[in-house]
Amino acid sequence: MEVITSVIGNTHDPEWADKLKDAHVHSIFLDQWTAQKSRFLAIDEHGHEYPVALASRKHVADGDIIAYDPEKKFAAVLRLNLSPVLVVDLAKLKDQPQEEIIRISLELGHAIGNQHWPAVVKGTKVYVPMTVDRKVMLSVMDTHHIEDITYEFVEGSEVIPYMAPHEVRRLFGGAGHESHSHVH
Repeated sequence: MEVITSVIGNTHDPEWADKLKDAHVHSIFLDQWTAQKSRFLAIDEHGHEYPVALASRKHVADGDIIAYDPEKKFAAVLRLNLSPVLVVDLAKLKDQPQEEIIRISLELGHAIGNQHWPAVVKGTKVYVPMTVDRKVMLSVMDTHHIEDITYEFVEGSEVIPYMAPHEVRRLFGGAGHESHSHVH
């Protein structure tokens, strides 16, 4: 059995989308835990196995093609199942006095930190993986009712392009794991 050591392409690339138009595409569904690894055994929907051993610090993305045979018109494609992400937008704070920015930032930090939720800050946005039920996360945010911020859930795949690999691991490497639950 051949070990997959690199990704061939991605279905989101127009060139590959065209190549795969008439191909038999076998999907390999990976949870967010496995997607963070560089070594794993991928099994497609038909039970075919693909041992994957990528270079260290390399990770896969949704739509990555790990096997392709143009003569047989066959491809094996990775599909990532990422949890949604709560995106908190702090852009309205930019024009606030420093003291107000500090107060609101600490209130948000308290709300998120008290729940032991991991977070990634990029620019004026805070990204928090869904580690508990959506209703619970919204309840926490609504209860704290922090002024001048907005928040919404987006699909995990939508935030990946804005993240560095270590930030992706922070968002999805531990999301949904019991280690982030918090009981008083």
